Amino acid sequence: MGNTTYSGPVRSEGGFTVVSKDTSTGAFTTQSSISSSGVASLDANTLSVEAGTGITTGSGTVYRSSVIRSGGVITTQILIDLTGLRSTGSGDIIGVNGTALVCHIGQIVAATNGTILTGSMECFEAPGGGDPDINVHSASEGTGVEDGAIGDLTETILVNAGDATLGSKVYFAAVPAADEFLYLTTGAATDADYTAGKLLIELKGYAA
Repeated sequence: MGNTTYSGPVRSEGGFTVVSKDTSTGAFTTQSSISSSGVASLDANTLSVEAGTGITTGSGTVYRSSVIRSGGVITTQILIDLTGLRSTGSGDIIGVNGTALVCHIGQIVAATNGTILTGSMECFEAPGGGDPDINVHSASEGTGVEDGAIGDLTETILVNAGDATLGSKVYFAAVPAADEFLYLTTGAATDADYTAGKLLIELKGYAA
């Protein structure tokens, strides 16, 4: 169907839905919608590459991402509940215990996230069980696994955060380059599963 242009307002009692169609299966996927009550949902506005299964398969773990462009500013958010993940040695990658599943928490892609200018990490629930000293790194490789040394990757520490406590917020000293992957690591040695810990990582970028 071709494009249709209206000169007046378009009205719908049942809301509006924008979808994409899989050319091989014919299945539709909702990209965005506005409900009949006026609530907007931007379902497709996520990281191009979200977290690896070494994060998302944790028991009780919550992972969600959001990417919103307003004017020339692009805001990327990663919300994570650490429950079900594990910390081990200092400088090791956080993830599901004892697996070879990749444990990055997403990839920064310039076409989606823009050029990153600044970043922060905020704590909404203090980590419990695992180590509270949680740092954020970026790396060229997306292959890092739980208990693997972040130093084995081509990496940069973005924030050396110290212990996360309720309400704490730390700002990045460096930012990820295009196509790099993000990782959570421990700053001290505590070999245990997380039973609590809610973090929000936020990156601000701009369209080049």
